[in-house]
This record gives sequence, C-alpha cells and structure tokens, in this order.
Amino acid sequence: MEMVNLSLTEAYVLAFNVLRGNGFSEAHAAAVAKNVTHGERDGCASHGLWRLLGIVETLRKGKVSPDAEPAIADTAPAIVKADAGGAFSLLAFERALPLLIEKARHGGIAALAINRCVHFSALFADVEPLTEAGLVALATTPSHAWVAPAGGTQPLFGTNPIAFGWPRGDKPPFIFDMATSAAARGEIQLHQRAGKAVPEGWGIDAQGNSTTNAQAILDGAMLTFGGHKGSALAAMVELLAGPLIGDMTSAESLAWDEGAGGLPYGGELILALDPTRFLGNDAAAHLARAETLFSGMTQQGARLPGERRYQSRERANRNGLEITLTLFNDISELLKSSS
Repeated sequence: MEMVNLSLTEAYVLAFNVLRGNGFSEAHAAAVAKNVTHGERDGCASHGLWRLLGIVETLRKGKVSPDAEPAIADTAPAIVKADAGGAFSLLAFERALPLLIEKARHGGIAALAINRCVHFSALFADVEPLTEAGLVALATTPSHAWVAPAGGTQPLFGTNPIAFGWPRGDKPPFIFDMATSAAARGEIQLHQRAGKAVPEGWGIDAQGNSTTNAQAILDGAMLTFGGHKGSALAAMVELLAGPLIGDMTSAESLAWDEGAGGLPYGGELILALDPTRFLGNDAAAHLARAETLFSGMTQQGARLPGERRYQSRERANRNGLEITLTLFNDISELLKSSS
C-alpha cells in the first residue's frame, strides 16, 4: 500500500486549507484542523485526517454551521453552558475551557454543557487540557442511533463514548477514551473502506444476525461492549448528555439528520474536579497513592490507558505522519472541488 509522509505542520495546513476552502471560518477551521491532526498524530486514525471527508460532507449537506460563534454563559456557581449554534463542538469547548477551569478551582467541581453542537471528535482531546491544569476530568456525548441495546436488534443508542482523565504531574496523564459500543463507528467505516472484515461481536446485520461484514453492520446495528453492562453505560450517557443538559438523545439526533448522512448533533457534558479542593493539604499524599495504583498495574505487565497514544505522539513528533495515498488524494480532492 502506497503511503504519503507529512510533517505535523503539513498535515495541519492541509486540513486547515481544506476546511477554509470549503467555507469554514478561520476560527472553526483552526480548531477542527488541530483536532484531526492531533488525532492522526496520536495514532487514532478513526478520528484523524480521514474525518475531513465526513466533516466536509456534513457541511455540504447543510448539517453544520461553518461560522457560528459560540455563546458562553455562566449560569450557576458550578455550571458553564456553551451554545455552539449548530457548529462543531471544538471551538465552543476552547472558548468555555478557561471558565470551566476557574470554576473547578474555586468550588472543587464544575460542569460544562455544550449544546447544539455537531460532534465527531475523540473525547481524549477534551479531558487532556483539564489534566494539564491539574484537574480530574470526565466527558461524554451521545451520537446517532447506531447501536442496539443488549437483547435488542434495532439501533437506539449512539456509540456514546466516555473519557476520563487523571493528572500525574510531570508524567503523561492517565486517560481513557472508550466507546460504549464494541468498537468506534469510525473503525467499522475504516474496515469497510479497506474491504476488511471486522471482528466477531462488533455488530449485527439488518436481520439481527451476527456478522463480520462491515457494510452489513453499518446497514444493521452495532453492539455494545460487555453485553448488558455496556448497554447500561450507553443509556447513562444518553441521559447525562441528553435530557440532563436539555439536548438530544441519539435517536433524536438521527431523526434530526433526516437521512442526510451528516455527523451527530446534540450535546456534550464535561466534568472537572480539583483534587486540591477535595483534599487540601493532604492532596500530595493522596495523589501519591494514585501513583502506587498505577505502578501496581504496570509492574505486572499491564499497559496504562493512553500509553500507545503517547508513544505514537512521540514518533509523529520525530518522524511526521503516514497516511495512505488513497486518503491523501481523497482529501486533496476536497480542496480541488471547493475552488
């Protein structure tokens, strides 16, 4: 398979130019280009440069605003609300982040609700800045109804990811970002694009039969991880980042799309907790106990969540990125077709 090597700067500029050329404002183009470049850099191809194809398609179908300015509201002592105005979530998050951090440091805990946003990005990008500020973080969002509940055969839930971050001082933070589905939808789409079978247990066809055919799953339903356990967590995400913050469930998001094939529309909930406010003068001692836990994992050969992402980041910082020539050409075509 022929590959193309790009420096991180070249990848960002390519993404930015594609987005600007297709009508996104400079602020939105910068936020989205940074996100997809960092996704590719961190070895998360399902949320990397490939996402530009769906991003531009969503814009061309009229399902995302290219230039809406986020409205940030200080609605309660521990709550920040960001109205994305139908645009992607990323700029709203960037604009609301300083106030979220300020509130968490003042009161020990704070929440950010991003409403009316189109969402495609990995959630680790939303919790990592909070860990860099010394905060513990949790983020979650629904998507489109692509996933059947345990015991069912019809799509109802989204992939409904949950991301958690724990600060570790001068060490890379402990971060996991996982879908409550057996796999991210982007992974299935990448398998379909490459003509590859997916592992057993990722999804079912339209008749409810287990299948490893990626297209059949995309036409049928994905499955939750861990059976009823993943299904319960998926329902929790629907409630926390849907009705609780006054936004859509995954089924409502899919209905809103009206068959256009755009990216999910709805809300995101982010929680930030300050260990120093919870623990006071004892914070250092208790954070050291967390390090003992992490050591207990690694000493028996377990890998901490995020380790592969940080290793991929180091390699990309040294050597740049590699994407397939096919993907590079498809992205370049977006730039040509915009002129």
